[in-house]
Amino acid sequence: MAVSRRFGHVGRDTRIRGIILPMSATKPVRTLDHVLRGDTSGELLDPEVHARQYSYVRKAHETELVEDYVELIADLIDAKGEARAVELAQRMGVTQATVGKMIRRISEAGLVTSEPYRSIFLTETGKQMAARSRDRHIVVLRFLRAIGVSESTARKDAEGVEHHVSAETIDIMRRYADSHEAGS
Repeated sequence: MAVSRRFGHVGRDTRIRGIILPMSATKPVRTLDHVLRGDTSGELLDPEVHARQYSYVRKAHETELVEDYVELIADLIDAKGEARAVELAQRMGVTQATVGKMIRRISEAGLVTSEPYRSIFLTETGKQMAARSRDRHIVVLRFLRAIGVSESTARKDAEGVEHHVSAETIDIMRRYADSHEAGS
């Protein structure tokens, strides 16, 4: 007899998007799991550990927009041979003035070169950032598809998740997606 997750228990048949997980693969859901130490003490995380978690998220927020622009510039160059501000604006859903400000910012960071009314080009550093961002994006997208997330939701979710997961998590997502694709 399964008890609802709402009350903090997991029954025999834990089903996630059509996948049945054996009880040994699940843990009871506790309200404070996200702030408790990983041991069985029931103690809250040390303040320094908790602060590092928030610091990690703030850093990801600082870089995610830059990474999105650099990745999109690389995608446009690869798909069309060039990246122009007008198309960046269309694809990002922002004004050309917003794109212009961002291009100046990422140019000052040494990621792109551009001239008014000309194509935008990635520097070597920009190409490296775009490749890392694209790889993470694809891994997250493949993983979400592998666990049964719909295509439209997987595309939306991957756009944000890619910036907020560690290298360890990306590696596990990659292995999961690889094994799922190999088994298909």
